[in-house]
Amino acid sequence: MDWSQLLDMESIAKWATTSGLRILGIVIGAYVTIRLAALVTRRVERAFDDDDPSTMNEREKRAATLGKVLRNIISAAIWSVALLMVLKELKIDIGPLLAGVGIIGLAVGFGAQSLVKDIVAGMFILVENQYDVGDVIKVAGASGKVEKVTLRSTRLRDAEGKVHIIPNGSMDVVTNMTKRYSRFVLDIGVAYKEDVDEVMALLKEIGDELQADPEFGGKIIEPLQVLGVQDFADSAVVIRSLFTTKPMEQWGIGREFRRRIKNTFDAKGIEIPFPHQTIYLGEAEPAGGRLKVELVHDREIVEGQASTSASHRAPDTRSHQPDPSGGLIDSED
Repeated sequence: MDWSQLLDMESIAKWATTSGLRILGIVIGAYVTIRLAALVTRRVERAFDDDDPSTMNEREKRAATLGKVLRNIISAAIWSVALLMVLKELKIDIGPLLAGVGIIGLAVGFGAQSLVKDIVAGMFILVENQYDVGDVIKVAGASGKVEKVTLRSTRLRDAEGKVHIIPNGSMDVVTNMTKRYSRFVLDIGVAYKEDVDEVMALLKEIGDELQADPEFGGKIIEPLQVLGVQDFADSAVVIRSLFTTKPMEQWGIGREFRRRIKNTFDAKGIEIPFPHQTIYLGEAEPAGGRLKVELVHDREIVEGQASTSASHRAPDTRSHQPDPSGGLIDSED
């Protein structure tokens, strides 16, 4: 038997029963600690849950956001400490290694200023509670529901299912559309011939019926507010109204409110103006004649030429007469 091989086997066995076991214990301990930390943070999150699993209130969103960030930080810190302990068990002097890491970190810091900016911005987002997981926000040209928040970036998913990952440092203005409550604002235009007081009373009645509906009433925080005449548009009187709803419920309430308005206005004979277009082809033209029709909203402009040669043009005798539909009819004498 080769005594050198036996000595090597004895050394390996001795190392495995000492440093090897300690390294295995370090790895297992780090993993168990991370799992315990995750369990604790999730239990804390569940302590803020309410009785409605279909929605998340402000406390639930805040707890979910901070819980995910804390789990990431704890995991990174524990694995870093475990790595240093393993290196020590491998008889690697970590002093010069730490010094080298410090120098490399300083160099990387100068070259990774945007990363540092993202992390600092992420800390302020969490401290100031600008938004949480589950909120719907608009930022950096993208909008969607917040799926994940880290110290470096924020992940959004829009209505089309597209995922937007936005560095925190690039966020100049953040619009949170679901902070504590939401609002649905509707500008509805009616014809000038309608009685605006009657229309506003009807809108209020529709809003009260919507709030009394068991399916939608629980999502509305305040009754419908009919603010009054907002604008005198070209072909309509614009009346503004708004609902205050629970976060993320404004879109569903708005769709149902529009549906009820359309059905009620149709039943009451209240006109909602919309653009009309009339196509006038004109009478038969002589050979060589031409007809040009240009259409715009609510009116038409007709230009005709009734001549047989380029040197002879018929005089323009167009007249403008009011159209009962609200536009202008141009005709030739």
